[in-house]
Amino acid sequence: MRITLPALGFGGAPLGNMFHAVDEDQAQATLAAAWQAGIRYYDTSPHYGAGLSEARFGQFLRGKPRDEFLLSTKVGRLLQPTDAPENAKPFVNELANQRIIDYSADGARRSIEDSLERLGVDRIDVVFIHDVSEDQHGPKWREYFAEAMQGAAPALTRMREEGLIGGWGLGVNLVEPCRLALEQADPDVFLLAGRYTLLDHREALDTLFPRCAERQVGIVVGGPFNSGVLAGGEHYEYDRVPDAVRQQTARLQAVSERFGVDIRAAALQFCLANPVVQSVIPGSASPQRPAQYRQQLGESIPAAFWEALREEGIVPGDAPLPA
Repeated sequence: MRITLPALGFGGAPLGNMFHAVDEDQAQATLAAAWQAGIRYYDTSPHYGAGLSEARFGQFLRGKPRDEFLLSTKVGRLLQPTDAPENAKPFVNELANQRIIDYSADGARRSIEDSLERLGVDRIDVVFIHDVSEDQHGPKWREYFAEAMQGAAPALTRMREEGLIGGWGLGVNLVEPCRLALEQADPDVFLLAGRYTLLDHREALDTLFPRCAERQVGIVVGGPFNSGVLAGGEHYEYDRVPDAVRQQTARLQAVSERFGVDIRAAALQFCLANPVVQSVIPGSASPQRPAQYRQQLGESIPAAFWEALREEGIVPGDAPLPA
C-alpha cells in the first residue's frame, strides 16, 4: 500500500458532540486515554461539531511530539463564524460556525489552512474529501463529486507530490464514490465508514476492494460498530436502528454468546482481516474505551466462531477472516 497506517486509530466524531454533549474535561481525558493505550493515529474533520472536534484534538496534540502521531482531517466544508450553532444532525452543542460546501481546489487549500490553525500543528498526514456522496447531498451529489474531481482531487495530488501532505482519498459512507474516484483520480487511501463491518460488507467486497488491491489503495474502516449498534448502542447509520438490523445483530449476538466472544472484538478483528484494510478507527467520548479497543483487538477468538458465522450466512465465504 502507498500509505502505512497503524492497525488501530481513533475516530473523532464523538468528540464533536455526536448524539450528545461531551464536556471539555471528558473530551481531554478520552484523548489522554487513547494516547495511554498506544493509539497514534487520529482522525477528525471540520464537520464534527463545526470545528469542535478539531479544536479538542488540537488542544491535546499540541503537547505531543509531532513525529510521534499521524493525523487525518477532511475537506469539503468550510466553516464561517455565525451568531448561533447550526447543530447539524447528528451533532449537538456545536461551535457557532456555519458550514459552507466547497469541493474546489481553493476550498481544499483554505480548509487545510483553517484545520492547521484549529489543530495547532504544522502538517496533516492524510486529507480526505468528505461526504461527497448521495447520503449527504441527495441527487446533487454527482455535481459535488465532479467539482471534487476537478478541484480538490488534483489540488491534493499536487500537495502530495510537493510533500505538503502524505496522501489523500475520500472519506465517505458509501462505496460508489470510491469506485468512481479510482477511475477519475489518483487517491492513496479511502476512509469508508460503516460499509465493511459484520453487518454490511457485500458491496465493498464485490466492487471496491479488488480494485483497491490492484491500485495499492488502502482502506481505513470508520464506524466498525455501525454507529454503535454492534457495541450495544441505539444508533445505526447515525439514526435509529431498523428492525432488520436489530434482527441481524441479534443473530450475531447469539453466535457470540454461544462461543463466549465479545461481539465488539469480533467486529474490530473482522475489519482488519481483509488485506486492503490498513486501519480501523472506532471513536468514543469515554475514557474507558481506548484501552478496551486495544484489548479487543488482541483477544483470542476461536476459529469455530468464524466458521459458525459462515455457516449461518452472516459472513460470506469469500470474506477474509482472522487466522
